[in-house]
Amino acid sequence: MEDKASHAHDRVVPRRKGLRRFQRIPMRFVLPNLVTLLAICIGLTGVRFAIEGHFDMAVYAIIVAAILDGLDGRIARALKGTSRFGAELDSLADFVDFGVAPALVLYLWALHEHRSFGWFAALIFAIAGALRLARFNVMIDDPNKPAWSANFFVGMPAPAGAVLVMLPIYLHFGVDMPNDRAYVPFEIAYVLFIAFLMASRIPHFSGKRVGRVPREWFIPVLLGAIAALLLILTYPMQMLIVMSLAYLALIPLSVRRFLAYQHEDEMAAGQGGDGQEAPPSAPAGGH
Repeated sequence: MEDKASHAHDRVVPRRKGLRRFQRIPMRFVLPNLVTLLAICIGLTGVRFAIEGHFDMAVYAIIVAAILDGLDGRIARALKGTSRFGAELDSLADFVDFGVAPALVLYLWALHEHRSFGWFAALIFAIAGALRLARFNVMIDDPNKPAWSANFFVGMPAPAGAVLVMLPIYLHFGVDMPNDRAYVPFEIAYVLFIAFLMASRIPHFSGKRVGRVPREWFIPVLLGAIAALLLILTYPMQMLIVMSLAYLALIPLSVRRFLAYQHEDEMAAGQGGDGQEAPPSAPAGGH
């Protein structure tokens, strides 16, 4: 009997030792995820504003969500708090803020005038956002990317697509363009065009490798940044129109530069293949 009791006790003790307390998570991991969750809340609040008819506030909410989306990753890298959980949460937040929310805002704004076809355009935009984010998650770990590819996004980024797709709303509040049923087919075509840019492989400048400002240009650049910020605060809708059109105008330039990089690689590969086999190049790390 004593032997059986001792064996039973031996079986119970490891279970008690296996029960561990909750591990403490450092704040450097918590803070970036809080920013991401705040972005989700603000993006969905934009949908609420649209339901209530406050479309200008809906626009501002989605833009604030886009700003927070750019901050959470920087905060995580600065605090050395990057994690797989944060990356997955950020991807889900991007789909909500830049796929679902803009689609619903635009449908409530004007696309509902054409019922099924307007809803079709909203669905296509949301699906394009999901595909864009999924492709980004797959390509980010590609070891065969050349180093210069970090200068470009493959397809329009989801935050940029969310901001650009609301251009009809900017035009209404910025230059008093009427929100009439006659304009809805053009708005649907524009939404589908932005969805195509997001789902396509057309390169876009990323701006991730913008170098440091030279010392002699520090004051002019600082003054220009302050002037731009004041203009955005004073004339928000007008400045959103200007920035949206400027971004669209940059697309052909980004494609041209991307093709130039590709041509340089092909020329280098051709020169390496003349007479002898070119040595294998080291794979470029993900960014």
